[in-house]
Amino acid sequence: MTDTIINLETVNPIEFFGVNNGKLDILKKKFPLLKILSRGTQLKLSGQPEQVSSAREKIELIVQYLERNGHMSENYFEQILGGDDAETVDNFVDRNPNDVLVFGPNGKTVRARTANQKKLVQQAERNDIVFAIGPAGTGKTYTAVALAVRALKNKVVKKIILTRPAVEAGESLGFLPGDLKEKIDPYLRPLYDALDDMIPADKLGYYMSTRTIEIAPLAYMRGRTLDNAFIILDEAQNATDLQLKMFLTRIGSSAKAIITGDMTQVDLPRNQRSGLQTAVRILQNIDGIAHIELDEDDVVRHRLVKQILRAYEKERKDDDPIPIYKQPKNKE
Repeated sequence: MTDTIINLETVNPIEFFGVNNGKLDILKKKFPLLKILSRGTQLKLSGQPEQVSSAREKIELIVQYLERNGHMSENYFEQILGGDDAETVDNFVDRNPNDVLVFGPNGKTVRARTANQKKLVQQAERNDIVFAIGPAGTGKTYTAVALAVRALKNKVVKKIILTRPAVEAGESLGFLPGDLKEKIDPYLRPLYDALDDMIPADKLGYYMSTRTIEIAPLAYMRGRTLDNAFIILDEAQNATDLQLKMFLTRIGSSAKAIITGDMTQVDLPRNQRSGLQTAVRILQNIDGIAHIELDEDDVVRHRLVKQILRAYEKERKDDDPIPIYKQPKNKE
């Protein structure tokens, strides 16, 4: 057995322990084999040496984060404690200003937070087309939008084009309803929300009015050549083979594209195959095209989302005899 005492004098105890000791309870659940006692500004850990060492390392990183930022949500608190190693935990501590992708309104920093989000950034910098596959909440779309905004601000591209297949709104490749904007806007809302976090409202309004930033359903890409643009196709699992081929062949010179999707959330009719599954399978080992897979460890929403994803995945494995598509691994 080993004992260690951690001093918390440099941080606000309420921020560390949480309201009604909410964060302390999370700490105890993460390390159930340890005896954890709090006394004033001190925390005492007792247990097996490796457990004590692991808990101390992560607690010290939390303290370091609080010293720099003053506040940490329960979500961040739990993600740091749940990190598999020091590198994963370090993703949540603001060490390197070069990690910042965009400075949003009021000085808000937008950055790649997790290891796979950082891989997405790296691959987007090295390749013209990137497929980012993963479940909801992993930040794939948000990171892609941040990369597009950075490219626009740095004058790497002249415009941003954000698109989604609007399956629920009745989109088809050859037909678009007359009241398109009214029907489509709700399905494009996540893209607007991401932009709101990164660009001041007046400037965003200007970009939209001048079509420097364009948000449109996938069918609007037909017949166009997209030059000098950063293009994001979101929810690509709901594009058919024909639609995704159409999109990929629209990409012009000096353009970059990120295609995001979640193969467990296909809304196409059962007799239609997802074009994303086909594209990822046949577009392997092509220079200039990269593939990134994100998973539950990249979830950056509420701390319960990761557990919800695990529960649904377990239910699927128990009850669903049809195998769910698995992203091919990148060739190293």
